[in-house]
Amino acid sequence: MGAWQGQGLPASVATPDTEPKEELDLNRLPNELLQEVLSYLPPSTLLRHCRLVCRRWRDVVDGWDLWRSILPWEHPDLWPVIRTCLPPADAPGPCILGRFCERRPIGRNLLRNSQSSRGLGGSPGKGPRGSTWCQQKQVLDLEKEGLWRELLDSGNIEIRVSDWWFDDRDADCLYRLIVQLLDANQAVLHHFSPLPFPMGLNLFFCLQVNHVFSNLKKGVRFVSFEHWIRDFEFSHEQHGNYPLHSSMTVRVRQALPDHAFQALGPLAEPSQY
Repeated sequence: MGAWQGQGLPASVATPDTEPKEELDLNRLPNELLQEVLSYLPPSTLLRHCRLVCRRWRDVVDGWDLWRSILPWEHPDLWPVIRTCLPPADAPGPCILGRFCERRPIGRNLLRNSQSSRGLGGSPGKGPRGSTWCQQKQVLDLEKEGLWRELLDSGNIEIRVSDWWFDDRDADCLYRLIVQLLDANQAVLHHFSPLPFPMGLNLFFCLQVNHVFSNLKKGVRFVSFEHWIRDFEFSHEQHGNYPLHSSMTVRVRQALPDHAFQALGPLAEPSQY
């Protein structure tokens, strides 16, 4: 057989190495390098997947340092203001900056079902003078949305509410909007409620209300957003739902460009067409 042996391979050719190559183990990296690698992943991936890998990864994802390194390039327009009122690095529990990066609450409408065609379909309640009104109410927890106390109390926050309602039924009814900013104990710190507006004078009625809460008192933690409709001619069951188009946005003063809010329209008094 000469130089050929065994299964037909030349004697001078070594048998291929069948041992698996060693895989990269991120857990061998020091915390600083592991944090650097994880910082390139989307916030949702960090919070929903990486945090569950092991205790060490959870500690890195929950830590202040990781999100402090992500914020400047994740929110470059907001960083000049946010950097002056960051939460404390030694705060207990997962760092709230992670929730802020994932939920992105600045400039986003925080109301749920704000443009549903079903509109005001809540249960009837007692309104002024004991009359029956249809009501819809939402109470937003600003900290659950990712806004931390130091930022809310910094004086750099504005809260803008906008409501657009129309009625083409020529019905005799009243509409009322009530917005309140509440502290941690649900005590009222700021209140906005224009007088109830009569409707039904024309075949088509359009109402738009905008308001900006600025110079907020310290301690604002919740926003209560209420609609009230009183229909004098028909009950809610007879007449159906009232279409609503509402928004509640938080902005950082002198940080977010105005063009981000152009979709909400200019501030205006209620109008009738």
